Order: sequence, then C-alpha cells, then structure tokens
Amino acid sequence: MNRRHLLQMAAASAAGLCLPAFAQDRASGPFADAIARAGSFANLRTMLVAVNGETLVDEGFGGYATNRPANIKSASKSLISLLVGIAIDKGLIENADQPIADFLEAKFPPDPDPRLEEITIGNLLSMQAGLERTSGANYGAWIASRDWVADALSRPFVDEPGGSMLYSTGSTHLLSAVLTRASGRPTREIARDWLAGSGIGPIDFERDPQGIDLGGNQTAMTPRSLLNLGELYRRGGVVADGTRIVSQDWIEASWTPRTRSRFHAGRYGYGWFIERFAGEDAYYGWGYGGQMIYVVPSLELTVAITSDETVPSGRTGYREDLHALVSQEIIPAARATLDARAGGDAGSEG
Repeated sequence: MNRRHLLQMAAASAAGLCLPAFAQDRASGPFADAIARAGSFANLRTMLVAVNGETLVDEGFGGYATNRPANIKSASKSLISLLVGIAIDKGLIENADQPIADFLEAKFPPDPDPRLEEITIGNLLSMQAGLERTSGANYGAWIASRDWVADALSRPFVDEPGGSMLYSTGSTHLLSAVLTRASGRPTREIARDWLAGSGIGPIDFERDPQGIDLGGNQTAMTPRSLLNLGELYRRGGVVADGTRIVSQDWIEASWTPRTRSRFHAGRYGYGWFIERFAGEDAYYGWGYGGQMIYVVPSLELTVAITSDETVPSGRTGYREDLHALVSQEIIPAARATLDARAGGDAGSEG
C-alpha cells in the first residue's frame, strides 16, 4: 500500500469515518486502471463505482473528497425528474400528460400563445416544450430576468410542443415551479422529506427571485449522494433495505427514449440520456464541466463522477473522455468483478 493510501486511511480514522474494506486493495484490484486513468484527467475531482450495490471505488483527486458537497450542475435534471415521479406516485400530479397550465397559468404572459396550453409535464421532462431555449447563449439573460418562471414561459415558440428536443434549463425550472405549486412547499423541502432514507442528500439549490428552487442547475450534493441517486434507479426505485422511494413504472418511463439531441449521439428520456457503452445499454445524467451519473443495469453498475464545474466538458471533448473511461476501463472491470463472483459462487456449490 502506498503512502497516499496510508494517509487517506489515517485521515478517515481521525475523522471517525469507516473506510471501506476495498480501500486496502484498490491499487491492485480490477478497477486500478480506471482509477489511474481517472487520475490523469486534470478536471476530474471524484469518482465512485458500485457493482451490485457494493461501492468498489471511492476516490477523490487533488484534495477533493466524495463526502463533501459538489455542484452537480445539470446532472440535477435527473434529480428533478425523480421528484416529479414521486409527485405523480403521491397523486400531486396526475401523470406526465397533465398540462402545465394546471399549475402555471397565472405565470403565462398577457395574450399568451395558445400552444402554452398544450405543453405537458412530459414535454418539459423530455425537453420538447417547443419554447426557445434558456440554456446556452440565452442563459445569462434568463437568470438576469426578474421572474425566471414567467420569462421561460414568455419565450417564443421555435417548435411545436412535443416536437424536437430543445435542451433548456428553463424547462426543468418550470418543473421545480410545478412541484412547488403542487406540493405547497419548496422543492428543497420535498426533496428532503421524500428522499429520506435513500442516501440522496443533503441537497441545496440556488433560488430564483421569487424563491423557487432552481431546477436543473446550481445544485449542491455530495458525490456519494449522486451515486445513491443512480443506485436508486438501478434498483428500480427502492433502496438497499427494500423501502420504495419511487415506482418502477417511473424508472421505466424515465428511461424510455423519447427524442434525440443534435448535440449528442444518444437519445433522451425524462431527465436521462440513453446510450450504449461497450455493448451495454446505459443511462446517464450530465452536468456542465463533467458532473456525471451512469447506470448500466445489465452489469449492476453505477458510476458517479464530479469534475471542475468551471470548465466546459462538451465542446472540449472531456465528456467523450469520460464516456471512454466508462467504456474502456470501468465496464470491463465490472464484468471481471461479476465473472469472478459468479465463479466463486459456483465453486462454493461443489
């Protein structure tokens, strides 16, 4: 064991933390190459990997730690989707086909475009509202407005509701406003209550001028919480002790392809991108800078990565580097882990 790992264990002991048993063997284990490759990226701050519910990698780089809050940026869109699913399970929202006018009509502009009445909860989740984007070049002007909800709803239509994918943080923020209206409580409060016992939290949100928690950006949670978000989806909506947080139906609805972005190779569901990595169906949330949550159900695999939030990951190629890390290092290591366990189980039967 090298000096760095000894220091990490000593620090964990001093802090009263229980260091996972894998920490003693990770330098030479099946994920050693993945850890080494992750450490070669200047932007990468933390990485966690779980296989079959067991955390096998829990690494911080450059002084960052997996138990400290990170800004997960747009990876929080997957979190908002989860909260919408729970709201539907609770009957606060009828279903994904319910019009947003039922909750937000008071924020519609004077003499509104009649197509605003056609936008559904599902349209916001899949980025198919048809409204001009508030992300990208429009983001600064949007958050400089006096009322983010009203501003997003006053944008001109550039497509029909249910049409092409228009990735927009404004759409997810409208969902946070819907959740607040439907529940009568701030999004941060329902997140705390509804996700109790899931390991997802604490969560902190930026707020708009009206006090609505920002849906889809500027969200703080620990990398371990991000991993638990992916694990909740991998388990079909239940936590390790069997407690159900969200319905299996919502997981399936979230991972059903509904549209495709012109900026990405994969497809998009309800707050999740859908792609194949190394021959496996995978689902991932992505935030600016390289805040990532990957779920590969066939391998019982969940990966959480946080990165420098100030440096873009899309146009720099860094996002593709992270995809390659998953495809070329993490997935083969997960397969090897599962094969080894299967072999051990078979041997124990003889």
